[in-house]
Amino acid sequence: MRSYALSEISNPDDDMDLDVVEPWLLPLDVWHRAKGGRMVEFAGYMMPVQYEGIIAEHLWTRENAGLFDVSHMGQLFVSGEGAEAALEAVLPIDLSTLLLGAVRYSLLLDENGGILDDLMVARWAQGFYLVVNGATKWDDIGTFRELLPDEVTLNHLDDRALLAIQGPKAFAALDRHVSGEHPLSALTFMKGGRFSLGGVEAWISRSGYTGEDGFEISLPSEAAGHVADLLCGEAEVKPAGLGARDSLRLEAGLPLYGHDLSSETGPVDAGLQFGVNKRRRVEGGFPGAARVQADLANGTARRRIGLALEGRMAAREGAKIFSGNQEVGIVTSGGFSPSLQHPIAMAYVDTALAAEGTALSIEMRGKRLDAKVVSMPFVPHRYHR
Repeated sequence: MRSYALSEISNPDDDMDLDVVEPWLLPLDVWHRAKGGRMVEFAGYMMPVQYEGIIAEHLWTRENAGLFDVSHMGQLFVSGEGAEAALEAVLPIDLSTLLLGAVRYSLLLDENGGILDDLMVARWAQGFYLVVNGATKWDDIGTFRELLPDEVTLNHLDDRALLAIQGPKAFAALDRHVSGEHPLSALTFMKGGRFSLGGVEAWISRSGYTGEDGFEISLPSEAAGHVADLLCGEAEVKPAGLGARDSLRLEAGLPLYGHDLSSETGPVDAGLQFGVNKRRRVEGGFPGAARVQADLANGTARRRIGLALEGRMAAREGAKIFSGNQEVGIVTSGGFSPSLQHPIAMAYVDTALAAEGTALSIEMRGKRLDAKVVSMPFVPHRYHR
């Protein structure tokens, strides 16, 4: 674990040769390769994109349980005198309503209200546990360094791995291996607690990014292989890679930072105003509050929408969207839906054309693909509430 006084934090790359930066290896790198994982570079890490195949892993997770390694994500811990008020000055979250063990989605915004990252915040007994995106975690640490006072401490929990077991049979498989003060069944969606998992101390929350019931498990890196073997030893569980995680989150209508979210998008046009908690919408007091309040009051020029495409060709990120001959938007994520058996996409379009049922077209490889606006999620969420 790296512990920083915020006044002392330095760029993690300061002592690196910037001309040669090798991808980082996950704690389970050898494990993935032994399981037949096809490794690719993602967010500065070597990660498994697939094992058996993306579609097979996607459908297995929808019907059974997939085990994903998301250890590239940043795990942070914020504590110290005044940590709650200090964190509220950085994030548009209402921590007064976040109970012990509860988990909540939030946003890190710049001064103009653009999204720097989306993240999860949980209340632990001595402070706040944050999970941020792997591709942005060093920038996030720098932002927290700048905005949090010196008496608040930021710990980068880089000695911990993060696994996600997702799918309708995830509970049954995980429950066989956990014990604790409370049963695993006591956790509902966006609740967490400390458990012993195969003899390993772990923080387990009932959450994930697939739209399915499931759990995220933070545990010591050196124990990740042991726990992965335990869970994949269950008949319901198979390892799944980045490809299936992406197609699952797309079907669930969940945006991915760096694709559907960026500093060019704000919470309201992204449809993420729920990440700005009710009290904070009124009171403000966080970076970008003026834009968020104005957008909530007046609306935005564009909106994030879902699109269902005809035929079999998928629309990809960057594809232009048209209404007649007028360009009206751009695709930010797209692919073929294994569950629905037709292509789907997320996009931003002019607000006047964002109503469900609106007919549009997408330009791909010199062709126009017919599409219509549909509600998201494309596949209903099955969270355990």
